[in-house]
Amino acid sequence: MATTRLLFSIAILALASSLAYASDPSPLQDFCVAVNDSKASDLQGSKHGHPDDFFFSGLNKPGNTSNPLGSRVTPVTVNQLAGLNTLGISLARLDFAPYGLNPPHTHPRATEILVVVEGTLYVGFVTSNPANPNQKNKLFTKTLYPGDVFVFPEGLIHFQFNVGNTNAVAFAGLSSQNPGVITIANAVFGSDPPISSDVLTKAFQVDVNVIKYLQGQFWWNIN
Repeated sequence: MATTRLLFSIAILALASSLAYASDPSPLQDFCVAVNDSKASDLQGSKHGHPDDFFFSGLNKPGNTSNPLGSRVTPVTVNQLAGLNTLGISLARLDFAPYGLNPPHTHPRATEILVVVEGTLYVGFVTSNPANPNQKNKLFTKTLYPGDVFVFPEGLIHFQFNVGNTNAVAFAGLSSQNPGVITIANAVFGSDPPISSDVLTKAFQVDVNVIKYLQGQFWWNIN
């Protein structure tokens, strides 16, 4: 039953992603398998493909959520599946321990559509800065249950939080072969080299010791 539900969810996401407008350019040939070789041609045409270039196995296996955030993302982008190159889609499995969090982040090159398979997720996204400086960024949130679908517009900060006391599983389709991820806290407080504390104290209007404390933390990457 669980396997059937998993396959059904993946099929829905694959269909939704294929119908969505992708942010990547349209391909100029049947496919263009990515090549991890600086000496290879930039374009690898249909005669050079192999079935394994279009195959990925393992999304039926839970990701390891044994970390402070209690979550794990298993991506299937062009970095894991070379055949996705130029096709404008990718996929990810999201696993959550009880009260696990996929922290606020953005995908700079993709819209994300998410379907919950198990558990209960509180999800949301925040709009870009409004034209009127007297207005605030608007937060859109929803509590999702198995079978529910939610979409996160391209480039907007969003999150997923397991509000249940059991594990949760979701799958996400993304409108780019390489959507990218910018986790907000990691980028701001964990960059190398670090952002100047003068910049961050001014930006967040807090004491410099608060900034130094945050910069001294280990910021987990769950992708």
